[in-house]
Amino acid sequence: MKITTQSNPIELGKAAGRIGADLIRNGIQQKGFANIILATGTSQFETLNQLLQEDLDWNAVTVFHLDEYIGLPITHPASFRKYLKERFFDKVKLKAYHLIDGENDPEKECERLSQLIQKHPIDVAFVGIGENGHLAFNDPPANFETEIPYLVVELDEACRAQQLGEGWFQDMDSVPKKAISMSINQIIKSKAIICSVPDLRKAKAVKDCLEGEISIWHPASILQSHSACQIFLDQDSSSLLSANS
Repeated sequence: MKITTQSNPIELGKAAGRIGADLIRNGIQQKGFANIILATGTSQFETLNQLLQEDLDWNAVTVFHLDEYIGLPITHPASFRKYLKERFFDKVKLKAYHLIDGENDPEKECERLSQLIQKHPIDVAFVGIGENGHLAFNDPPANFETEIPYLVVELDEACRAQQLGEGWFQDMDSVPKKAISMSINQIIKSKAIICSVPDLRKAKAVKDCLEGEISIWHPASILQSHSACQIFLDQDSSSLLSANS
């Protein structure tokens, strides 16, 4: 695990996007194609923007994504399918992309996606860290044991409050209580991981996950175990790390 700190979220995103693009290029050069995972949320805005500016053969890239609310229509402002379609998929021509359809039967959707991703070993996963330390929608206590690639999860109150605080929903009652999430072990199977984490509200989670023990109570702490994981922070999100004290 390597940690890099930038001055602000824009510079963080540029750095993460450039390194991520290099990893995608390497995959294409070695195999003729690359498989990647994209994250969503406000923390990913600048990283995705930088990826779109990179000179990449997107026709050789297949994309999976991390999570989606159960029962939320794609027309809802908080839909991650809507987020990715508008912010990314409409702007590049990909080899393929496989979205989580939270309006399908959840168990059948998990099975469909699990079968797909097992045929597409991931070159680069772009992820973030939640305010409660979650990785994808694997809230604490996260399941570090299951090998199932996608699973149905319950969203805890801290996770739901974050989604409300970021402006995706009008009130707490509107925030779904369940989602489909990529599992911890599926994320960790990625050849490389780029983790973008801006903002002061993430500082406590960053400290717990990057300086504490690997624990199901701090799900993103599992990133410490990945030899090719690069963490990109800004001055705010890194402010509680011991190196800054």
